[in-house]
Amino acid sequence: MSRVRALLLLTLIAVPLAAYGAASAVVWDKLTSVPTQCGGRWTENTPQAFEAPAEYALDTGPWTMPAPEEVRIPSRDPGIDVAAWWLPVTPTDGEGPAPAVVVVHGFTACRHDHAVLLPAGMLHRNGFSVLLIDLRDHGDSTGEDGRFAGGTDEYRDVPGAWDWLRGEQGLPASSIGLLGISLGAATVLLAAGQEPEVAAVWEDSSYADLGAAIDAELMREGYPTFLAPGGVLMARVISGDDLVSYSPLDAVAALDGRPLFITHGTNDTRLSVAYGHRLEEAVRTDGGIVESWFVDGSEHTEAMLDDPAGYEARLGGFFGPTLATLAP
Repeated sequence: MSRVRALLLLTLIAVPLAAYGAASAVVWDKLTSVPTQCGGRWTENTPQAFEAPAEYALDTGPWTMPAPEEVRIPSRDPGIDVAAWWLPVTPTDGEGPAPAVVVVHGFTACRHDHAVLLPAGMLHRNGFSVLLIDLRDHGDSTGEDGRFAGGTDEYRDVPGAWDWLRGEQGLPASSIGLLGISLGAATVLLAAGQEPEVAAVWEDSSYADLGAAIDAELMREGYPTFLAPGGVLMARVISGDDLVSYSPLDAVAALDGRPLFITHGTNDTRLSVAYGHRLEEAVRTDGGIVESWFVDGSEHTEAMLDDPAGYEARLGGFFGPTLATLAP
């Protein structure tokens, strides 16, 4: 009889655990899968001609750029190649070479997305060279496993792009900044935390720590938050991704006085504006250098569309003083 009770007890434990694991795996699969080629979105957008969402009726003509140079750049992870567009600026006033900014897209997006082409165009027409990259598993870059890792893997693609600007374009570290949108914002923060020579960082709509962001995403998609630990475990077991190993909050603690600009819409329903405030508070608590612009009424990454003039002025006002321009 005791053996029957033991088997029954084992069954009562094993069945719910198996069900929890299966549910966690399904949710992890749904929420981390990256569609190939940006899911077919934005395919006609290029630096020379791109469109903003129709509801904004925004003429993007002032921010179009010349035809880019297509380049392939090695990530700092062996075997990962990053697809990129390089758009250098050659100054006409005798000063140069122009400083450069690496521009990084969000989750499931790519360099064809208006949300990176628009700030890149703003920078370019203000005298900055820009390097727009596709993170691994996105766009035309190497497909590692087709999964989102919250920036904890992807961030190593960004210093690979930084290395390329240093080695292939001969730019000093003091002339290279990073700009990221959404996942790209988290990714550039993580990269700057690991590469101490990154000069300045602009982040638009990052999360602060992925654990809280996972809970919020589960709720947004209608899943119970108790699946979060199982999803994190599935990521580690199936893809080898430790989603909670390193966060933007960890990264900003390592900026050590390097300038950071935070912008976030107050009506962001994808990644709460509270994340931006947490990051700002963390930098200020450490005595770091941070500027912020919390845009009243803007949704996720849409401040650039709601107030393009204000966005452009702040971009130039931030990177202008923080990135060095070499004398001829």
